[in-house]
Amino acid sequence: MGVDSFRPRVQGIIIPVARGMAGAGITPNTSSIIAFLAAVGAGGAFYYSMPLLGVLGVMLNAFFDAMDGAIAREIGTASMRGDYLDHVLDRYADIFIICGIFAGPLASVPEGILALTGVLMASYMGTQAQAVGVGRFYGGLLGRADRLLLLIIFGILAGLFPGAEIYGYGFLAWLLIIFGVLGHVTAWQRFMHTWDELKK
Repeated sequence: MGVDSFRPRVQGIIIPVARGMAGAGITPNTSSIIAFLAAVGAGGAFYYSMPLLGVLGVMLNAFFDAMDGAIAREIGTASMRGDYLDHVLDRYADIFIICGIFAGPLASVPEGILALTGVLMASYMGTQAQAVGVGRFYGGLLGRADRLLLLIIFGILAGLFPGAEIYGYGFLAWLLIIFGVLGHVTAWQRFMHTWDELKK
């Protein structure tokens, strides 16, 4: 969907905020950990059928996840170690949020499995491109920023219209289906990009 493409346009906001957070003593790793804890809280809120509280957790996760790299660049501490921690915590954040949705009453296990496999495979293909020497590639239909935006939108809808269904599925169940289908499409797009690059 390309939400990541808007990131350069908001640098004018991100940089001053990152500078202020760095001045307050918040390190990049601290920001990554706060983002992860917010995701755990979001997963718990979804599990207990509190989607609006879950949305708040997702928004906090998105904010602090965007800030960790910006803080690192601002104070000149960007490193492979910090990048590695960020990616590991991002994957666990995805797992906690998605599992929180389908482990409770908001969606079913099959929808959750579809979403988990799609999201994790798309993320894996993005970093695996780097592992084989092509360089990281996060193109495709559904990036992490896209997922977070959809989580916020569908979570708000689920909170405003509890129990509402479309063709037998609630808003968050539909969200997991979208994550699953578009996640696997994205994984395939990233695979084909890397495959083509390896031919050169």
